[in-house]
Amino acid sequence: MPVSNAQKRATAKYEKEAYDKILVRFPKGTKEQIQATGESLNGYIVRCVLEKLKKISRDS
Repeated sequence: MPVSNAQKRATAKYEKEAYDKILVRFPKGTKEQIQATGESLNGYIVRCVLEKLKKISRDS
């Protein structure tokens, strides 16, 4: 069953309110290395960034 236009708009509105979208670019081959971990690309990047931010805040 296709997603209705109303559902698409509701999802877009929720994402706009709940998330920051950030474009990142990596050297060729990085995507394959991340995928080889078995974790999703988004999940891997988010986890790494949040771990780094937590470490920075602990060290401050």
